[in-house]
Amino acid sequence: MNYFPEEVIEHVFDFVTKQRDRNAVSLVCKSWYKIERFSRERVVIGNCYAISPERVIARFPGLKSLTLKGKPHFADFNLVPHDWGGSVDPWIDALAESRVGLEELRLKRMVVSDESLDLLSRSFLNFKSLVLVSCEGYTTDGLAAIAANCRFLRELDLQENDIDDHRGHWLSCFPDSCTSLVSLNFACLKGEINLAALVRLVARSPNLKVLRVNRAVPLDTLRKVLMRAPQLVDLGTGSYVLEPDSESYRKLKATILKCKSIKSLSGFLEVAPHSLPAFYPICLTLTSLNLSYAPGVHGTDLIKLIRQCGRLQRLWILDCIGDKGLGVVASTCKELQELRVFPSDPFGVGHAAVTEEGLVAISAGCPKLHSLLYFCQQMTNAALITVAKNCPNFIRFRLCILDPMKPDPVTMQPLDEGFGAIVQACKKLRRLSLSGLLTDQVFLYIGMYAEQLEMLSIAFAGDSDKGMLYVLNGCKKLRKLEIRDSPFGDGALLKDVGKYETMRSLWMSSCEVTLGGCKTLAMNMPGLNVEIINENDQMEYVDNDEQKVEKMYVYRTLAGPRVDKPEYVWTL
Repeated sequence: MNYFPEEVIEHVFDFVTKQRDRNAVSLVCKSWYKIERFSRERVVIGNCYAISPERVIARFPGLKSLTLKGKPHFADFNLVPHDWGGSVDPWIDALAESRVGLEELRLKRMVVSDESLDLLSRSFLNFKSLVLVSCEGYTTDGLAAIAANCRFLRELDLQENDIDDHRGHWLSCFPDSCTSLVSLNFACLKGEINLAALVRLVARSPNLKVLRVNRAVPLDTLRKVLMRAPQLVDLGTGSYVLEPDSESYRKLKATILKCKSIKSLSGFLEVAPHSLPAFYPICLTLTSLNLSYAPGVHGTDLIKLIRQCGRLQRLWILDCIGDKGLGVVASTCKELQELRVFPSDPFGVGHAAVTEEGLVAISAGCPKLHSLLYFCQQMTNAALITVAKNCPNFIRFRLCILDPMKPDPVTMQPLDEGFGAIVQACKKLRRLSLSGLLTDQVFLYIGMYAEQLEMLSIAFAGDSDKGMLYVLNGCKKLRKLEIRDSPFGDGALLKDVGKYETMRSLWMSSCEVTLGGCKTLAMNMPGLNVEIINENDQMEYVDNDEQKVEKMYVYRTLAGPRVDKPEYVWTL
């Protein structure tokens, strides 16, 4: 291909969209490196501390779309301190100073300030898309700046953010000239909003396809919105409390009948279940249904709703659906590809809402299933073996037993054989989360058979260092390993330190790793940041190599030790 002009090669590279493939292309030769460097517009940084923003900008001067991730994944389970770090401010400062033509910014688990959002809105004239997932630190004042200054905004997507609401009028800041919105999601906002401003904004956005509102949006306003946006493809409702015999209900039902394009439905944050039939007409064509924040939809009302959704490919649901309800899903949703069952009672105080019976039914009725997150009270080896036979195409399999060390309730044996069947049958498995009573044997199976595994989450599992070593030695494509409350120590940590150069990160908390082991790792691998997180105020940093560390986070970096760490984070 070197015989072709650079313009032709660059055009060919336009069809290479995955970052991993673009990285491989850039390593072929100097000419391809140069062409790829100047032509790449989308960059994904899996750890904001792995590289400096200045280095990214210098490498990719044509950058238009940037994805950044901050805190470790275990932050979702409150294992990472609130003020650990992960600020996006240095990145936005550097991007603004460099004057790159940034158009899209996607952040996950990062700390975002109002000042950074204001700077972002004023620095990039063609900015079009802001997606914030599990972020914190900003208020509706920052959103107001985005709304007021980003004249060509197409997407504002706020997912599971912790947002302080200083005032409810940020939607009023969209200028009358703003007609470009395609996607607007503010379902996670807790405060009031300007309902009239929302209706006006939707009315002047003819290309709006995605709209997810918060619980402050009543049904009467939702009806007005739907009347002005029958072209919606993805709808998230807010407060849905109506009597079926009311005039408002009849008007809403008539409006919904005109919405022929809706394929994704979510919300129902507050709901009167007996009013759900108003949505039955659009359920026939739904491919995605998210009721994970709808505890008011349960029992026979939930099952009746599911029976209307024969084309679902993606379903997020609470475990109050029960095994019986999952049986209905299995018999109705033959095209299902992704299922997430969340706990309605995370502490497991109530009765067992879903068990192995529901999962087996799903696997038998939904042969196309390839992604699973399943919170349950118990699981058996026999059930996992059956699931592995029925659904060998899993790429993500996450099983969370609320009692994390519970054995097979039938045989009282560890769940090693069940998970062994999963990794042996599912050749394309890339992400795996383990739960239940497990020994080193399951890690032997993982090391032997999970050849494509990229991310592994372990809790309360294993017998000795051998378990961790089986994984590190066997899983050649492993990128992220996170472990908590397991008996792995310095022997496993230091056996093959070169492995960490091929991984993005390693997290270990409440394990058997010592300060001396962490020091040895840091000394032998200068390209790694080895961070000790010690929130115990009673324990100061002492030169005792036998001291066990509370939490350790190891990640590969080109930027060296970070400068924004709090006092309780020790960098070795």
